[in-house]
Amino acid sequence: CDKCGGSGAEAGSHRIGCPTCGGRGQVVSSRGFFHISQTCPRCRGAGDIIEKPCQKCRGEGRVEKLSRVKLQIPAGIREGTRLRSLGNGEAGMSGGPPGDLYVVVHIKEHQIFQRDADDLYCDVPIPFSVAALGGEIDVPTLEGRAHLKVPAGTQSGQMFKLRGKGIVNVNDHGHGDLFARLIVEVPSHLNADQRRKLEEFAALCDEENTPMRKGFFERAKEFFK
Repeated sequence: CDKCGGSGAEAGSHRIGCPTCGGRGQVVSSRGFFHISQTCPRCRGAGDIIEKPCQKCRGEGRVEKLSRVKLQIPAGIREGTRLRSLGNGEAGMSGGPPGDLYVVVHIKEHQIFQRDADDLYCDVPIPFSVAALGGEIDVPTLEGRAHLKVPAGTQSGQMFKLRGKGIVNVNDHGHGDLFARLIVEVPSHLNADQRRKLEEFAALCDEENTPMRKGFFERAKEFFK
């Protein structure tokens, strides 16, 4: 409390012995043949009270207010981690030392990456031509773009690992891996020339060009026998 400086008392006021418990901090109540000592309800066990409590904090020596504190977030921190900020908790009673602030960290979802421990996963769209012929593409990482060589005949959904491009480990400072899942993007719009050339390409293809499809129908035939 900025008015009483944490003392809980008005200016010129002092702490006096509690008249209820006589300064002992406890009162004795009788229940039949038993005598039970209990904490004094007026001084709450302190043994003294404030003669004129501070009007702003009502003798508490502290008031509620909102404040901002800066926290250092370590690299690689995980969901649900609890951070401790010394001395930034609630103020102590009657000018006592403050407590600590505990902050539970919740990590927002990323628009590109999904996290699993120290590993990252992301979907990377590639053109049909690159999947069929092979080539080199750029893959997003936390440190910028990385180059990935795509072998010819890559299938949609195929996963490639970029070693050490994941999240730093919060304990040993090593790095996880980044797994890029390649999604083959089929053209949604074709002009007349592109359509003609694709039709020519389709006419040249046979079952040897699509072994997964061939194997699927062979298994289907066995199933329906």
